[in-house]
Amino acid sequence: MSARAALWGEDGGAVRLLTASRNQQAIISELKGMIKGKRLTAVAVATGPGSFTGLRVGVSFGLGLAIGLRIPIIPLPSLDLQAARSDVPAIAVIEAGRGRVYYKLPGGKPMLGDPSDIPTSHPLVGNVAPMTEAALLAAGHSFRQLDPLSWGMAVGRVLETAREVAYGSLEIEYMHSFSAQA
Repeated sequence: MSARAALWGEDGGAVRLLTASRNQQAIISELKGMIKGKRLTAVAVATGPGSFTGLRVGVSFGLGLAIGLRIPIIPLPSLDLQAARSDVPAIAVIEAGRGRVYYKLPGGKPMLGDPSDIPTSHPLVGNVAPMTEAALLAAGHSFRQLDPLSWGMAVGRVLETAREVAYGSLEIEYMHSFSAQA
């Protein structure tokens, strides 16, 4: 999985999108290049569900940046970000491990389940491991093919309704936050 960051202009349009490897120094160097000469006014972070370590690192970095600059922090739910990548209603999915996925139906709430638990009423959009993708396809699902630049558009869409939170109230959604579908 790679890190993603986007920089928005005053008009609300994405100026630049960063996709970097797990190399933290490379990410920091790229971010410095993105913001050089610009004034940051807020930091938005993906809050899960997702990888325990990845979420902790990303949220900690974003929170440290926001606190250090004394600017607002804005949580963005990961499944909302995935769903916003599609211009048609789609079911957002994210790898949960052990063949399971986090998913969210259009207008629904986040769920945890097996590929067979997810309705086939809409195409899927999201990131899953190859084995999980194969299981989803075998269960009758199809994936929307999306442009990598859809991340920038998705962040912009979710930011339209997102609200800042107090630093101490930022919550991360880990797997234990969900129950398997009954």
